[in-house]
Amino acid sequence: MGAITESEWRYNQLIKLFPSEAEPSFEDEEQQTRWWGRQWGCTNDVGRLRVVLMHRPGSEVEVVDTSRRLDNNAFGDVQRGWYWRGTEGPDLAGMQKQHDAYVAALRAEGVEVVYIDAVAPGRMKSCYTRDSVVGVGGGAIVMRLGPRIRRGEELPATRTLARIGCPILRTISGTGIAEGGSFAWINRRTAVMGLSSRVNEEGARQVEEVLRSQGVELLKVHLTGYRLHIDGLFVMIAPDLALANFTLLPFWFIERLRELGISLIELHHEDDGAIINSLAVAPGRVMMPEGISEHTSDQLRLAGVEVITVPYDKVISGGGGLHCSTAPLVRDEV
Repeated sequence: MGAITESEWRYNQLIKLFPSEAEPSFEDEEQQTRWWGRQWGCTNDVGRLRVVLMHRPGSEVEVVDTSRRLDNNAFGDVQRGWYWRGTEGPDLAGMQKQHDAYVAALRAEGVEVVYIDAVAPGRMKSCYTRDSVVGVGGGAIVMRLGPRIRRGEELPATRTLARIGCPILRTISGTGIAEGGSFAWINRRTAVMGLSSRVNEEGARQVEEVLRSQGVELLKVHLTGYRLHIDGLFVMIAPDLALANFTLLPFWFIERLRELGISLIELHHEDDGAIINSLAVAPGRVMMPEGISEHTSDQLRLAGVEVITVPYDKVISGGGGLHCSTAPLVRDEV
C-alpha cells in the first residue's frame, strides 16, 4: 500500500505548481491598481492631495442645547457626553456655508471629495472626519474615538470606505483609543502620534503595528495637559518644512525633526491658534484659515509657500479646523 493515496499525491503536485505569492507587497502600486482599482492611501502629508473624506455639518449639531452653559462659558452635558467649545452656540447655516466654500476650494485644486454616508444620529462632531480615519500606505486605518459623543462615528466612515473600495488595513480594537488628528506623516518612513486623553498607548501600538509592516517608524509624543491632538501643534506644509508651536512641543521632538532635515517655522504670538490646523494640498501649497500674522505670512512667503485663505471660524468654534475636517485617502508620493 502506498504512503499516500493517488488523490493526495495529485493534490500536492497541483498546489506545488500554484504557490502563494507574498511579493510584491499589498501596497505595491501594480497590485493596488489591479485588485483595488487605484493606488490607495498616503505615505506623507504634503503630496498632491487626490481624495479626501469629509462630512458637511448637518442636523446632528442640533444636539447642542445652549441652555446647558458650563462654568468655563462653553456648553455641554456631561451625562450625555456632548460639548461645544464656542462661547456661542452653533450657527449651522454659517458652518455649512464655510464648509461648502472649503469643499469648493479643494475641488478647485483637483481634489476628489467623498462625503461620508449618513452619519450616526447625534454625533455632532462628525464633520471632523480626520479623527475617524487615517490614510496609510495601501489604504486606511479606522480609528476608535475616545469620548462618548464621538463613539459611533466609526461605522459610517467604515461603510463609506467599503463603498468606494478603499482597503481597511486595521480597525482599532480592544481598549485602544486613537484619533486621526493626533497622527501625522513626517516623511514616507517616519510618522508621529501624539499621546493624550484621546490617544492611549494601546491605540498607538495598534497603529504602529500596521506602520511597522510597511517599514515606517512611529514617534510617540506625550502631549501636555489636556491638549488633544498633535495637529494643533505641528503640521507639515512641504516635504522639508513644517509649521510648529515651539511652546508646546518637547525639545527632543523639535531636535528629531531637524535631524530628519525638516525646517521649522515657529508659530508667532500674533497668529490665531487655528492657523496651525491647516492642510497642504500639494508641496508648499497650503489651505489656511483666517488669522495668520504678517510675521508668519512673511516667513511662509520667504520659504516659497503659497497660502490659500479660507474663512472657517464658524466650524472652528465647534472644536476643529481645516485639517480636522479632512481625512486624506489618496496623496501622491513626494
